[in-house]
Amino acid sequence: MPNWLLPENIADVLPSEARKIEELRRAILDNFHLYGYELVMPPMLEYVESLLAGAGHDMDLRTFKLIDQLSGRTLGVRADMTTQVARIDAHLLNRSSITRLCYAGSVLHTRPNGLHATREPLQIGAEIYGHAGLEADAEIQELALASLSLAGFPQVRIDLCHVGVLRALLDSDADAQRDEAALYTALRAKDVPALQALTADYAPQTRAALQALPSLYGNVEIIARARQVLPPLAGIGKALDELETLVGLAGTADVTIDLADLGGYQYESGVMFALYVPGLPNAVARGGRYDHVGEAFGRARPATGFSLDLRELARLLPTAERKCAIHAPWGEDRALKEQIAALRKAGEVVIQSLPGSENDQDEFECDRALVLEGDNWIIKNVG
Repeated sequence: MPNWLLPENIADVLPSEARKIEELRRAILDNFHLYGYELVMPPMLEYVESLLAGAGHDMDLRTFKLIDQLSGRTLGVRADMTTQVARIDAHLLNRSSITRLCYAGSVLHTRPNGLHATREPLQIGAEIYGHAGLEADAEIQELALASLSLAGFPQVRIDLCHVGVLRALLDSDADAQRDEAALYTALRAKDVPALQALTADYAPQTRAALQALPSLYGNVEIIARARQVLPPLAGIGKALDELETLVGLAGTADVTIDLADLGGYQYESGVMFALYVPGLPNAVARGGRYDHVGEAFGRARPATGFSLDLRELARLLPTAERKCAIHAPWGEDRALKEQIAALRKAGEVVIQSLPGSENDQDEFECDRALVLEGDNWIIKNVG
């Protein structure tokens, strides 16, 4: 095997693509800053017990594991940064007030999330800790939509779900609680025959509600239909009220309600959303409320947030235009060095030709040149 081959679904990022990703990262992080979010940088490796605390079975399967040569303990390479940031809030910052944190960094997956997806996403996201009200969920939804708008996607689709609907049904029926894991799997796959078999011995009200969930998918009118076909439990009413409020705050986004879309159910505790953009079959961003993750770190805090994959998003953007630059000769002339330094300080790209070599770059186009006329170095347009 050639030693330059990379593992499946792992790839280098070349100059033009890397610039798109980096410019997008800076724009989104700068926007987070305008909302008052503080940047944190969790480590790539952690003890697996900490890394997977409250994250669920799916995250365990997605996490690479290895043995630490110093301690002999099992380490995990992060597959998601959400639980790491929850640990920072709960254990290191330990604030009693509302905390807004953001992050950006690579994560690693044992398997790709979708067709042609990378196993090394560049994850960027934002989280709010300390506020249980829907206002925090609304801010996170607004921030996620604003991030896609900054990337050049003003028109997106947002899929909304709420785990409170299923939790309320489970809490009302002991038989359903016993089959929680199997029900979750069947609902996520919208496997109606499996649901019918699982719920055959349940109370009629619970059975009818669970079997109705896969069909409660569509535009915002689904909320009204759900109020008619689901039992009048307090938890269901609260969940539908919250979904209705967030629909009204979605702006120009196309909104879809899917009460059986339970990706992340194992650690989410309230509203969940997924964002889709034209040209990508998979969700480009996911978010939701996860109030109980901090318990594993000794301090449960209300929490909500979202994250997206910059590499997936940048792949959809047009090729970045070459940046204009100034060509300069190599030399020790003091006036030349001062002129180059002044131009770079002003934000100009100045590329010096190394002796005996030519420049061959994808990122820059030298449309001007520093030329010596008399005793002065001046800038001239070239071709």
